[in-house]
Amino acid sequence: MSDVDRARALRRRHMHERQAVIFGVLLAALAVVGLGSAAVYTGSLSLPFMEQEFAAEPTPSATTRSYPCPPDGALPVPYGDITVNVYNSTSTAGLAAATLKGFTDRGFAGGEADNQPTFDGTVRIAFGQSGIAAAYTVAAHVQKPQFVLDGRKGPEIDVVLGTKFKALVPADEVGLDPEKPLAAPKGCTKVPAAGATSAAPTS
Repeated sequence: MSDVDRARALRRRHMHERQAVIFGVLLAALAVVGLGSAAVYTGSLSLPFMEQEFAAEPTPSATTRSYPCPPDGALPVPYGDITVNVYNSTSTAGLAAATLKGFTDRGFAGGEADNQPTFDGTVRIAFGQSGIAAAYTVAAHVQKPQFVLDGRKGPEIDVVLGTKFKALVPADEVGLDPEKPLAAPKGCTKVPAAGATSAAPTS
């Protein structure tokens, strides 16, 4: 082998050795970063500067949205005067249509039956300001309802069936007395009496 070939082979070997060292250092650094990231993610390693500058604010506890009590002295609304829409948020096909039929069999006016995104609860009852008494009348036919007052203008009531919904309360267990005022559940907000004035909300 000539001196030129020997020198070329030596340079090639040195270059391979340097590449091996560089790649080895890079792989070791990536391994350290990966292990450190995993330790921080799992909580095994705490970095003070991350806690001071990047820690997320704690998520406030969920609170129950305020909803109105039935008006003072309000009686149950005749079933035929209430239009009920039923929405299925479960994986059970046909549940909305079957439940709507249950309401119409009891004398309610049938609205639409459709699907909505999953709701993890029993039943959500949505209504407008003019449908408060109607909403409480419908609520007597389901278990553990959640009330949601929205901005709708009409008296229609939406019933959203959640993942924990099983069936309507048996008709003979509803317990509504057409001559007895609707009971106000714990946690509701009392609405002004008819004709009363209320202060405008401050901005």
